[in-house]
Amino acid sequence: MNRTDAITLLPLIVVAGTSVLAMLATAVRRSHVFTLCMTLAGLAAAFGCAWPAGARAPRQVTALLIIDDYSLFYFRLLIAAVFAIAILTYDYLRKRDLHREELYILLLIATVGAMVLVASSHFASFFLGLETLSISLYAMIAYLRRPRPVEAGIKYLVLAAGSAAFLLFGMALVYADLGTMEFARMAQLLPGTPGDALLISGMVLIITGIGFKLAVVPFHLWTPDVYEGAPAPVSAFIATVSKGAMFALLLRYFYSAGALANRHIALIFTIIAIASMIAGNLLALLQNNVKRILAYSSIAHMGYLLVAFLVGGEFAVDAVTFYLVAYFVTTLGAFGVISVMSGGDGEPEQLEDYRGLFWRQPALAGVFTVMLLSLAGIPVTAGFIGKFYIVAAGASSARWALILILVISSVIGLFYYLRLVAAMYATPDKEPAAATMPAAFIGGAVLAALTCVLLWLGVYPNPVLRMIENVFPK
Repeated sequence: MNRTDAITLLPLIVVAGTSVLAMLATAVRRSHVFTLCMTLAGLAAAFGCAWPAGARAPRQVTALLIIDDYSLFYFRLLIAAVFAIAILTYDYLRKRDLHREELYILLLIATVGAMVLVASSHFASFFLGLETLSISLYAMIAYLRRPRPVEAGIKYLVLAAGSAAFLLFGMALVYADLGTMEFARMAQLLPGTPGDALLISGMVLIITGIGFKLAVVPFHLWTPDVYEGAPAPVSAFIATVSKGAMFALLLRYFYSAGALANRHIALIFTIIAIASMIAGNLLALLQNNVKRILAYSSIAHMGYLLVAFLVGGEFAVDAVTFYLVAYFVTTLGAFGVISVMSGGDGEPEQLEDYRGLFWRQPALAGVFTVMLLSLAGIPVTAGFIGKFYIVAAGASSARWALILILVISSVIGLFYYLRLVAAMYATPDKEPAAATMPAAFIGGAVLAALTCVLLWLGVYPNPVLRMIENVFPK
């Protein structure tokens, strides 16, 4: 690796180096505030390093990683999300009597894995990035060392190990058929390769591994239990950074390799998209646990994203990416409210815990309302613009059946979002306490910033849309 390669990889190197420095600092002297500051400084430096790296992009660094405008855009998105999660984690952990510093180290290592996924151009880097991310998540989910978090961590461990086995076997079958593990080389070979059983079987197994990470139907069974058992900031990380990185890899792999041209693969994704939209929204209707509602909601949102993904072409990539940006902001805000409301003895998980919230903490109720309306796709929010572009992408290729299912399932989803909103604004049975501001000032500042970004994207999305159009490979 030469000097130019090192500069190109600076965002990755800085985040990885920060995790090592945080580990060494914790070994010398524990300090929650110092570890947080080091984490935030490292993430800010990595975010800034995307510009000198961009000056040398696109660049293929060995056969494993490609650093181009596509990778750098997602680097910035992931780093910004982790920055917000780290601040929410501080507010969440300071109320609890346990070792806090290690969670930031795990957070940084998981971020490295997510960034490797985004920049992968080879099966080897794909698998290494996925496992770096997954192994960190095992510990992050079970970090509180209570029965439910430990149970959730074990479930995720067992199912993630199984999905990794499917993924590896699928890669082996594709390699046996094509003789290469490089995405770009696959793009050259696939058009002249018939859809034989070996290749199709390998692709299906790879989709199984990817489907587990995205939590789409029928690979979604772990999602509600893990979201419920994990600490709220970790649930936010899984819902945004983990899924966003995997979807970025999905776009690069299937578009670069030209696999979607195969009608069998396209049919599989169509079935998954339809099942995810319907099952995610219908199952959410049955829930009274807010984290489980958000878990099933995320399954439906991955189904929406697959609608645009199936369209293919430049418009589809832009639509998927803007929707992911809107989804990141909205989901971080929703889980941020849960984090800020959490106390040392637990989290406000049940619907009843939010009844009358407006009369106790109107600011938090307002933020949560905006986030839920965005998830429902109500106008003047980023979620509405994101769904509009998804529908437009589907209409551009006459995917009318998928669009119809998307609209109907979104209407179903509106019910459980409004159910939660109604509970927050309901008059409490007893005299409400005096209205207060959120006790966690630093977490409240993050929520305020996310709300402003959400409304800005809903009212004036043009700058972000132009940025997406300019950075993505055409």
